[in-house]
Amino acid sequence: MPSDSRQRSTRDILRIFLSGRMLTALLMGFSSGLPLLLATGSVLQAWLKEAGVDLGTIGLFALVGLPYTLKFLWAPLLDRFTPLSGMGRRRGWLLLIQVTLIAAIASLGLTDPTQSLPLVTLAAFLTAFFSASQDIVIDAYRRESLADDEQGLGASLYVNGYRIGMLLSSGGGLILADFIPFQAVYWVMATAMLPGLITTLFCVEPLVAAGTPRTLREAVVQPFAEYFSRQDAVLILLFVLLYKVGEMMASQMTTPFYLDLAFTKTEIGTVVKLFGFWATVIGGLLGGVLILRMGLYRSLWTFGVLQAIGLLGFVILARLGHSLPGLALAVTSENLFSGMATTAYVAFMATLTNRKFTATQYALLSSLMGIPRVIVNTPTGYLAEWLGWEGFFLFCMVATIPGLWLLTRFRVWMETGEVKDATSAPG
Repeated sequence: MPSDSRQRSTRDILRIFLSGRMLTALLMGFSSGLPLLLATGSVLQAWLKEAGVDLGTIGLFALVGLPYTLKFLWAPLLDRFTPLSGMGRRRGWLLLIQVTLIAAIASLGLTDPTQSLPLVTLAAFLTAFFSASQDIVIDAYRRESLADDEQGLGASLYVNGYRIGMLLSSGGGLILADFIPFQAVYWVMATAMLPGLITTLFCVEPLVAAGTPRTLREAVVQPFAEYFSRQDAVLILLFVLLYKVGEMMASQMTTPFYLDLAFTKTEIGTVVKLFGFWATVIGGLLGGVLILRMGLYRSLWTFGVLQAIGLLGFVILARLGHSLPGLALAVTSENLFSGMATTAYVAFMATLTNRKFTATQYALLSSLMGIPRVIVNTPTGYLAEWLGWEGFFLFCMVATIPGLWLLTRFRVWMETGEVKDATSAPG
């Protein structure tokens, strides 16, 4: 495991921030975020609702998003094979996947929910599948093209690019749908994927690590065997599960909480979009810069504590009741500190991956990080009813402690590089 002790000067940080590597991370993030809500979220839901599809069927369309949680199943193929040898393994897969993804998004614009729901489902599933596949390769590319201490800043730009892409497809797509048919919206969004395609054509292929899989069996077996041979392997997986669990639980119940305090939907939407979005963006960028200054271990610890403190804003708001300044404080603090913690969290997962099996190991870890959102979030409504809002958010703060405690177990090898393995060694 790489050491995190190396720190950068202000001039180094500025040079890295303005580098082509970081621009690539931003544009690839945009390319990852744009398709998500077109296939599984608000844009497709609005189109189906407008077409008269019943709510039960619209709810079933959530299953279209399964490729995002199962992507580790075919990730070994992307580690093992190089489809376009002239472009390299990562860029070759990216180009092939992005072309098919653009075609899948455009094909959604050729369907009609009032005529054939199965065709809409197929096109949406293909869009989700190729979008998830693109995520696999982009995550691997970012890991392999950036140094370990650049992963935080790269993650922050990637995540912010992802959010911009989601904002364009959701907000922009719904606004466009007031002026043009939904079919045309999907054609516009397919065109909006071109910056990602151009980025793939002009970015630099990362070096291939020595010892990459030579057979499909090696591509499937070795990533898991290598990972579980490491010090603290199981504890690290527990940390990935627990580091953001308190924040995830709190986020699940924020809208019912706001409504319980008699905030209008307009007040909620305005404050969350105005304060929440920009606080998250600033938090992500600030987190990426501070990781270069502080190192990854100190950043994970500091941002994790701040993430817990950020939840205190909801406790204060529960006492204040209907207060717009209180709402702004709660939303801003939670999103700012959560954005910082997310950047460190994503960077940590990137440094865990061995460059020989980046796609497979990162796909597994990123699938794992979504488990708390499904399982732990399920009883949050019952907890809020039992504990009351103030008690519920205090409980969410306490839920951050196990993850922070596990982090202390990793201090030696994270700060000193005592455990050195192939995760940091380029070919």
